[in-house]
Amino acid sequence: MTEQSSQQWCDAASVEAIPEDDVIGVEVDGKDLALYRVDGQVYATDNICTHGHARLCDGFLEGHEIECPLHQGKFDIRDGRAMCAPLTVDVRTYPIRIEGGRVFVAL
Repeated sequence: MTEQSSQQWCDAASVEAIPEDDVIGVEVDGKDLALYRVDGQVYATDNICTHGHARLCDGFLEGHEIECPLHQGKFDIRDGRAMCAPLTVDVRTYPIRIEGGRVFVAL
């Protein structure tokens, strides 16, 4: 079985619910996720920082970087890469697709 066929696509939010150049927190199928919209593209990551138990949706989004509100570590929302100290572990990202103005996340 391929990874693509094993993915479950879940309706997360409307595109309009995610302000441009901002982030929102949503719960999808029991998972706490952060949804971002930058330059018309939508991205999805886990919403909990890998360093401290802080919600990334409460952080500061600048370009493609989300800054954790607790210790100011930054992640690249496109690939989840930890960008600076104190972060040492990347945040998980999720594939998304847009259909009919809705954002679907592959879990």
